[in-house]
Amino acid sequence: MSKKEKTKKAKEKGKGVIAEFKAFISRGNVLDMAVGVIMATAFGAIVTALTAILLSVISWGLVGGIDSLVTVLPAINPKQAGIAGIGQSFLASDIKDAIDAYRTAKGYTDPSYTDPVIQGMLLGEYTLYGGKYIYNGAAVINWGAFINAIISFIFIALTLFLIVKIASSVKAAKEKAKADALERYYVEHPEERPVPAEEVPPAPTETDILIEIRDLLAKKNSTKSKKEE
Repeated sequence: MSKKEKTKKAKEKGKGVIAEFKAFISRGNVLDMAVGVIMATAFGAIVTALTAILLSVISWGLVGGIDSLVTVLPAINPKQAGIAGIGQSFLASDIKDAIDAYRTAKGYTDPSYTDPVIQGMLLGEYTLYGGKYIYNGAAVINWGAFINAIISFIFIALTLFLIVKIASSVKAAKEKAKADALERYYVEHPEERPVPAEEVPPAPTETDILIEIRDLLAKKNSTKSKKEE
């Protein structure tokens, strides 16, 4: 095969691939899927925002919100005990005392370790839950996250149920309206009403065939006995 023929064949193959790709992306189900993904993403953002509002209303009376519902388990080893002088947790309002305790525990006496610097190091080892900082190494039961997940699931499931129910009702109403319109048309034009197809009897099963053979044999034997008599 010459170089010219190879080049021509490669171009034709490339055109074929491009044509297949165009046909693929122009298929209805691909476009529908793309629209569905975009709509689902947008809908997810709406549901997430509504869930956040609901959680805010539910946890209105809690200081620090639902995130403050945590239980710190007692330390069973030094790695869970927290920084000396601070412990496993401290209130956000006591940040200044925690900074001084952290500086003393770490031995940072150099003037370059200012309060903002110490605070940044301190908050790297503690996480804020509501109005309380908890040591990262401590064992924590996060009730707030658990409640949040349950409420989010219920709210999202309820929203999806209502949407599906509404969509089903609209679809049923449209199908009924279509059927009523078709029936009115057939009433006005009875000659165009399709003739109902005759019901085709179901195919006999193996049991039915065996019973029929038994009955035929019994009938044959009975006839034979009468002749012999």
